[in-house]
Amino acid sequence: MATPQVTTSTFSQPEEPITTPEHLDGVAYLYGHPLLNSLSPVLHQTVYNALGLNWTQIPLSSVTGTSATYPPPYTQSPPIEKYMASIRTNPKFVGSSVTMPHKVAIMPHLDDLTEHAQQAGACNTIFLRKNPITGETQYVGTNTDCDGIREALAQNAPDPSRFRGRPALIIGGGGTARTAIYVMRRWLGSSRIYIVNRDVSEVATIMEEDRGRNPDPNAQAPLIHVTSPEEAVRLEAPAAIVSGIPNYRPKTPEELNARIIIQSFLGTAADAPKQQGVILEMCYHPVLWTDIAQLASVGGWKVILGPEALIWQGLEQARLWTGKDVVGTPGLVQKVKDVVSKSIAERSLNKSSL
Repeated sequence: MATPQVTTSTFSQPEEPITTPEHLDGVAYLYGHPLLNSLSPVLHQTVYNALGLNWTQIPLSSVTGTSATYPPPYTQSPPIEKYMASIRTNPKFVGSSVTMPHKVAIMPHLDDLTEHAQQAGACNTIFLRKNPITGETQYVGTNTDCDGIREALAQNAPDPSRFRGRPALIIGGGGTARTAIYVMRRWLGSSRIYIVNRDVSEVATIMEEDRGRNPDPNAQAPLIHVTSPEEAVRLEAPAAIVSGIPNYRPKTPEELNARIIIQSFLGTAADAPKQQGVILEMCYHPVLWTDIAQLASVGGWKVILGPEALIWQGLEQARLWTGKDVVGTPGLVQKVKDVVSKSIAERSLNKSSL
């Protein structure tokens, strides 16, 4: 096979049109770009089919290149103002997933935000709600990644009650880290939350934002930035870990230091005691079993893979959009899990054949 031609993205990419097929009764959107790896449309279609709904989810970003072009050029999702104007006048609109780069920027354009969105500092879901006083339709932003992380841990941990009163660890400094902080405080009952990240400034930003949202330092589990393996070894071991970094081999001094700290927590460093806890590895592209997952497994941790969180956040989206007991529908959760697993396996096979 010929070597794929590498191209670079430009700002001249065409804008994806916002469409609503006439034959549908309802349409959800996946708003963001690029969306090549998203499993959201197939997840939601499985739910709609099981519930007998003539709905679909349409990605607002598509691939415009050929299979010989890698990475492929994408269409751009529409500007936020244009998108919001479109869904507010669309009688078939039922809800939207929101992904990068719009998760934060879209928040001021919505009528209201749930506590999930406010505490996570990002919106990944728009749903419709009637104003109880005026009866007007409100376009509300929430963050179902909170539900995804919570349920992935709760559904797969041998004993979720063991999280309470124990430390937790976050690996990373992006949106996943912010969401995990909220989950660990509200549902896990963590006593303190360690943060390990290669970029010191990202952690400083997280802690500054957190002080703005939660000015009373005694009202919630404190955030502790761990910067050395020696400190990690001295600290009480975490009971739960959420890892939200890409699967790359560390190269820079900052990345190498962060990896050694992680190994100290996981019990795979030479001077670290063996630990047993639960880790949710959020990364599953381009491979399902990451380096972090392997290190954790060697250290004796129970590894929960990222698709679990994807599934549970998607099911919560579907509940908000359909108004139905999606999780309580017999066999539906397993159907979604089977479809997601099959899709991931097929994509991994396709990547390995390139």
